[in-house]
Amino acid sequence: MHPDLSVPVDDDRPTVRPVADAPIGVFDSGVGGLTVARAIIDQLPNERIVYVGDTLNGPYGPLPIAEVRAHALRIMDELVDTGVKLLVIACNTASAAVLRDARERYTRTYGIPVVEVIQPAVRRAVASTRNGRVGVIATQATVGSRAYEDTFAAAPQLEIHSVACPRFVPFVESGVTTGPEVLATAEEYLAPLQERSIDTLVLGCTHYPLLTGVISYVMGEGVTLVSSAEETAKDVFRALMGHDLARSVPADEPHEFLATGDPEPFEELARRFLGPEVLRVRHVGSVAEQFPTGSLSKVTPEMLMEARNGARPVPSTSKGNKA
Repeated sequence: MHPDLSVPVDDDRPTVRPVADAPIGVFDSGVGGLTVARAIIDQLPNERIVYVGDTLNGPYGPLPIAEVRAHALRIMDELVDTGVKLLVIACNTASAAVLRDARERYTRTYGIPVVEVIQPAVRRAVASTRNGRVGVIATQATVGSRAYEDTFAAAPQLEIHSVACPRFVPFVESGVTTGPEVLATAEEYLAPLQERSIDTLVLGCTHYPLLTGVISYVMGEGVTLVSSAEETAKDVFRALMGHDLARSVPADEPHEFLATGDPEPFEELARRFLGPEVLRVRHVGSVAEQFPTGSLSKVTPEMLMEARNGARPVPSTSKGNKA
């Protein structure tokens, strides 16, 4: 019997809750999280997505965890400020850096569920492996955080072997997913995992499914590749149902795609990888500039402390401090 790695539903829900008609906020350091957005759109066609690619600061993989945490919490603050009903951390590095803080900050205080990509991938890998030897490829920051090893601790009978693949994300971000240089890099990174005779490989970065062809070619047909995108979308469904936040009819507005850096290369890659749902990518200095409707990005630390102690926070009218 496999360990229970199901997505939690917090029953200690606040009085003030998000509404079902609100969009789902999804963010990543770049285009990789579009693999998760694609799965959510396919599985939940009634829902509307607001996607943020933090291309100004990404990729997150080479950054110190503290810096990743600062960028991720800022974007999530701003997404909550727009009125999203659920947050999806579609980035393994950010998931490793901020998941616990995010659930305390947004779910317990504001009733907004937070779904990430590590636990769904681990759950699928546990169910998929036949010989108990599982590989994980991820960014340097994710490997260094040992977030996957910590999550796999619920299945101590497995052998987990992690390898950092720092050059994979720059390939994807530049639109290069095939060719001799990509193949040679994949062969270099994956050789230690081949030596370990793994039968299941977790693509521990949401950019990596865009390299599935070359990774599968190098590892061979006997190795099952696990992408978190489909499993994460299932967790989004569970969270929406568990919090009574699922839309009953399709949204009237189109999906929204935002980039903190140059929107043109992001838009080109987004259309290539996601398809016609990407009508246009807007550039924003902050998400809250695009949707200046909320208050969380103006909440002070003192107000958050009051909220955690049971008092409802009163939004500040100033644009100064952020939580």
